[in-house]
Amino acid sequence: MTSEPLLPGDPATGPGPEAPAEVVARQRAELQRLRDLAATTAVLERAKGILMAVIGCTPDAAQEELLQRAKDGNRSLLEQCWLTLGALPPPRERPTHPATPPPASAAAGAGAGAGESAPVGTGDSAEVLEALGRALVRVGSPHELAGCLLDRLAPEVAADAVLLYERPPEDGLALIGHAGVEAALAAQWRHVPPVPGLPALEALRSGRPRWLEHPAEDRTRHLLIGPPPERWPTRAWLPVPEGGTARVALGVLRRRDAPFTPRERGLLRAAARLCAGRLRAFDSPRDAGAGDVPRTVQAVFDALPGQAVLLTPLRAVSGEVTDYRIAAATPEATDVFGRNGRDLVGRHLLENYPAIAGTPLWRGCLRTLETGVPYESEPFAYQEAGIPAPVTATYTVRAAPLGEGLVLTWLRYDPTDRQEQRLADVQRLGNLGWANWNLLTGEIAWAEQTYTVLGLRADQPPLPLDRLPGLAQPEDTRPLARAIAGLVSRGCPLDVPFRTGTAAGVRHLRMVAEAVTAPDGTPVEVHGFVQDLTAQRSAELALVESEREMLLQRGTLQAERDLAARLQHALLPLPSKPVRLAGLRVEVAYLPAQAGIHVGGDWFSAIELPDCDALFVVGDVAGHGIDAVATMAQLRFTAKGMVSTGSSLTGALARLNQLLLHSRDGQITATMFLARYDPGRHVLAWAQAGHPPPLLVRGGEVRFLDRPGGILLGATGAPVYESLELRLEPGDRLLLYTDGLVERPGEGLDGGFARLAEAVRADGCGESGSLDALLTAMLVDERRDDVCVLDIRMPLEEVQDAVAAPPETDA
Repeated sequence: MTSEPLLPGDPATGPGPEAPAEVVARQRAELQRLRDLAATTAVLERAKGILMAVIGCTPDAAQEELLQRAKDGNRSLLEQCWLTLGALPPPRERPTHPATPPPASAAAGAGAGAGESAPVGTGDSAEVLEALGRALVRVGSPHELAGCLLDRLAPEVAADAVLLYERPPEDGLALIGHAGVEAALAAQWRHVPPVPGLPALEALRSGRPRWLEHPAEDRTRHLLIGPPPERWPTRAWLPVPEGGTARVALGVLRRRDAPFTPRERGLLRAAARLCAGRLRAFDSPRDAGAGDVPRTVQAVFDALPGQAVLLTPLRAVSGEVTDYRIAAATPEATDVFGRNGRDLVGRHLLENYPAIAGTPLWRGCLRTLETGVPYESEPFAYQEAGIPAPVTATYTVRAAPLGEGLVLTWLRYDPTDRQEQRLADVQRLGNLGWANWNLLTGEIAWAEQTYTVLGLRADQPPLPLDRLPGLAQPEDTRPLARAIAGLVSRGCPLDVPFRTGTAAGVRHLRMVAEAVTAPDGTPVEVHGFVQDLTAQRSAELALVESEREMLLQRGTLQAERDLAARLQHALLPLPSKPVRLAGLRVEVAYLPAQAGIHVGGDWFSAIELPDCDALFVVGDVAGHGIDAVATMAQLRFTAKGMVSTGSSLTGALARLNQLLLHSRDGQITATMFLARYDPGRHVLAWAQAGHPPPLLVRGGEVRFLDRPGGILLGATGAPVYESLELRLEPGDRLLLYTDGLVERPGEGLDGGFARLAEAVRADGCGESGSLDALLTAMLVDERRDDVCVLDIRMPLEEVQDAVAAPPETDA
């Protein structure tokens, strides 16, 4: 399969991709111009044919040779063609005197020796060979070559069939092209072993033609192709080319029971020489193996269903694709005019379907040739306006690359088929089926989907209307029967839901029908449909059950939330305003999460100890709900008790860790910040267990304190906790908080700490109630966790005697 170059102005050259109307007009104008150039074209093609036969080259190579000779001799191409024709040597057997006829024996070539001449001296024979040479230029495969030879030689030599056999390396014969024989016969004789008496093989081995003209004698001496042998009484097998290098045998089979005349023999031998160049072109290095592609594809296509063709691009001298030739076609391939199968092979696309030019299909095929990406068209209507009866059809076409050509497949949509397919699709997608009852004739028609909806077998007869209630469940039988009775007697429309039992279970169905009435109002026909609503009904029931469970779960969660909220408020009272504690101003903020049950394990403590020191605690128990609140209360009161009775900060954290490890759950964890403030020394000693670092604001500088070592509570049985001290100065502000203040979905903790520092820096020292602005800046989205903030400030002027909180009252 190759891209065939075309001469400018050649009749086979298709128009460019213009609009269909322009293509038709251009073809008509070109027709007259081509008629004027017919003589010049004939001379050119005849000169090419001579070069092909003499030097055994391809048509392209013959034209290149003519062009080169014209250039070397400073002549026009037409002048060079006439010089080439004039240099053709006369036949050896031509008589020296015009009045003396040539001997019949010499013309017949009884022995068909290597020195036989081909007496093609009449004008008619020259014209036949000239036409054959022009036709061979368009041949793209050995199979097409056989068809071309039969078309051109049948009226000249009475040929009825043409066979082309190739001699493979392993000897024997392989059929590479045929015309005029049945496909079954060609398949039977596709491969022939190297048996004695095979005329084609004898012609190849000897390099000389074999003329079989005596049926009775030939039957005994040779193995004849195609039973019965009398079918083709005379046959000719010619090596292509003649001589010892032939590898292709040309067979011509005739039903005429008469010897080949000298003129017929000469024509066949000259035709064989022309075929030699064309066959060699199929195997030239430029097209190595390509000539077999259409033949191989055709062999595959012959066994395939569906509609597909192989397109070979035809290119101008510039390389632009100007048309496509159909090189192979499946048997079911049918075009818009009804031509199918092998009738399509050899046709040119734009010459036969000019309306395609310039369309998205044309451009899509070009893109596929260039990029190798398959193209699939949208459904389009093809309309050919240049014929007496315009043909319109809708197609979907797909083009895929194959070698240097395209495989084109298509699907044709018939209006009736489309309507039936759409109706079937609607029934299938809507899970319904139509039904029709003729009340006068008793005829009943159901769609296939109706049986499926009703749960009946497709081989059962359709049911009359009065028997449909028998399919319903007992509770639905009477309503359905009553509605059908009103439809049949009074023509009342019917729209009734009912249930029916099937092997797959109970189905929820709906029947909708109406009556067609006679002029007097009597119902004569009923049509409607039944629809399966089982899936919809199941979804409705599932939705109701889901809503019921959601309401039950919502009530349970609400009750748990209310209980947890009351418990939390009882265990963790919040002061309504900032308080003074050990000379420090303390402000507290607590915000529950906005998701879940809204109560969690965040807590704080700010109390004065018996020795006038102040205790500050901020903690966070993992989780939410009653368990988290209970663990929070346990840790909060235990921590206060331990520190109040003299335990160190690190010792208290170690004991609290053991408390969580030996709790009922054993998997609860918590973070904690624990600090003790000495108002006499203005020193804050503190320790932590996996808690976020406190934020210190001093002199306009905002920084996070380095944390002493300490892992979260409940994580390990051998933790190590350390403590640090911080001396507070007048104007200092210390911010203690839980992780809910800095955590945000999709953001790391470093980003949260940076946002907190920036918000505190923008807030400055602030005044009473300044935590509101800080929380507003930090919590812009829905809170997924509790937030607890303890804001501790040392006034610029200390008031040592202003300790407002009683010993056991939290800030």
